[in-house]
Amino acid sequence: MSNRVEACEQYNAALKQGKKYYAACVSKGQFPYPKVLDELLEKTSSTDTVNVGLVDIPTERIIGTWTEGRKAAFAGNFMPLLEMDTEFGNKWISLCEAHLGEQGITDPITCFEYMGYFYVKEGHKRVSVLKSYDAPSISGLVTRVMPAPSDTAEYKLYMEFLKFYKVSKLYLVTFSQPGSYARLQAALGFAPDQEWTEDARRSFSGDYRRFAAVFDRLNIEKLPLTPGDALLEYLQVHPYAEMRSQTEEEIRQGLTALWPDLRLTVRDDPISVSAEPEEKEKSLLGRILGGPKLHAAFIYDFDPKTSAWASAHEQGQKYLEEKLGAQISVSAYLCGDSPDETMEQAVKDGANVIFATTPTLIDACRRLAGRHKNLAVFNCSLSMPYTGVRSYYCRVYEGKFIAGAIAGAMAEDGRIGYIANYPIMGVTAAVNAFALGARLTNPRAKISLKWSCVPGNPVQEFMEEGVSVISNRDDDGAKPFLAWQLGIYQVKPGGALVPLASTRWNWGQYYQKTVQSLLTGGIDALRSGSHAVNDWWGLSTGVVDVDLDDQLPVGVRQLARILKNGIIKEEINPFLCPIRDQQGKEISDGEKLFTPEELMGMDWLCDNVEGAIPGFEELLPQSQNLVRLLGLYRDSIPPKTEETVL
Repeated sequence: MSNRVEACEQYNAALKQGKKYYAACVSKGQFPYPKVLDELLEKTSSTDTVNVGLVDIPTERIIGTWTEGRKAAFAGNFMPLLEMDTEFGNKWISLCEAHLGEQGITDPITCFEYMGYFYVKEGHKRVSVLKSYDAPSISGLVTRVMPAPSDTAEYKLYMEFLKFYKVSKLYLVTFSQPGSYARLQAALGFAPDQEWTEDARRSFSGDYRRFAAVFDRLNIEKLPLTPGDALLEYLQVHPYAEMRSQTEEEIRQGLTALWPDLRLTVRDDPISVSAEPEEKEKSLLGRILGGPKLHAAFIYDFDPKTSAWASAHEQGQKYLEEKLGAQISVSAYLCGDSPDETMEQAVKDGANVIFATTPTLIDACRRLAGRHKNLAVFNCSLSMPYTGVRSYYCRVYEGKFIAGAIAGAMAEDGRIGYIANYPIMGVTAAVNAFALGARLTNPRAKISLKWSCVPGNPVQEFMEEGVSVISNRDDDGAKPFLAWQLGIYQVKPGGALVPLASTRWNWGQYYQKTVQSLLTGGIDALRSGSHAVNDWWGLSTGVVDVDLDDQLPVGVRQLARILKNGIIKEEINPFLCPIRDQQGKEISDGEKLFTPEELMGMDWLCDNVEGAIPGFEELLPQSQNLVRLLGLYRDSIPPKTEETVL
């Protein structure tokens, strides 16, 4: 077949595509031609231009023409609308012949770029021919039209793109969420202002197009995500060094496993919060066979012999074995620097339930859940939007409200010190609940807030400042490791510390109740395909409690018990009262019921709290990883640069 004949056949095929696109747009009342830049700019005050130079333009980003004079010859997809026997048709076919020849189309087009899209000035038919062959890119001389400054999300995202383009010289990858370009730069191992080499551009472009092709084939439900959005989610689970060595089939498998989480990224309510154990009725088959055989594996990131946090979960593990040991088998693993290998070993050893006891294990949990569909995977964390991993944490603010009431009653001068651990999800709610509890029993109470995650010695500082009551860390079940007083205590003249009460975490209650639900309902009982499920349990479940010291006055003890019973029976809500923040803004008139999401993400402090939430740069280095995962402001934290791959 000669090039001329093939070019004619290509024109006929392109013409059919153009007419089909045109008819579909007309039937929907949509504009059927390429967009016209002049018409768009009439609605703005954009006048500044920048000469970008010769650019490798992704053909999918070419959506329009400079002026309306050329638009009628093309449908909006740049396929022709005029018949073959026209002058236009003959020129198109001749260009197609050139494309099929040895040299191909080499002359760059001339176009304008506005807000990341391209509008052709010269070379419309070249674009049409190359688009008809699904060419990924075309060379073009580009002039950028700068948009007028605005407060819109679109403008802000475009400004982030311009910063990215300055170092990468790539138009290929696009995102729909702010911060994404910086995240990609970090995921590839580049410093924020590090310029890409030509080899890096070429390598990444090939990897990205391969990934994007897989994503486009899988996205039959048309999720409103760009391939770039999906890539960033994918790289959280499969780092770039791993992804670039994967075959398309391996990427397809990995992306398929991740698809439920991609759906969640476009939902307004991705997380379903479970406030109490779920009651499951045992199925008929379960009653006959006696229920599933469960092997629960506990994964520790730190050695329980030296870590208070890990020791507390180990106590919970032992409680589970004590209560349900006859019905299940339990094993424990210390993962160290190899969480993926450790969890896989647990599965090989027969585990069908995984309890990963620290938030930093979340990515390994996601990879594990993607590889094993019949596995129940739990991670001790909060506000994690992942369907394959169920997260769990304590609703500590309920106990802190009671502790605050005790502190207020015992602080005659109303001066109370509060030591918070990290500015992460749920912690600010605990601070505010404590402050509201103190105000309940002492209207003059002022809470001085300090943080253990920043340099300093808060206990010593409070004692030097003459604070009479201090609230320190909670009793997490790991007393052998503690070097300071738990809970709240009174500072007596001379520096003696008198314990008053302590909020206590009982992980064993969570593990027992959760495994019991699995025994009753099966491995799939606690999975959800449409939402990520976060267990956030409080006083009513026994996961949180408040221990009262014998030295506490009888009246204060009675008040604490009344508050506890009231919260358990849902007759008392710590936040159902008039509330103002530190700036005097009304947060609640006393009738507002806060949602779990509002409580988890609470980023303001009550007006009787003196102090502030520390910024990321103020934190001790060992605290930053946790805050990246669970921090109140985690979406605004500069991404951590990974190891350089390109």
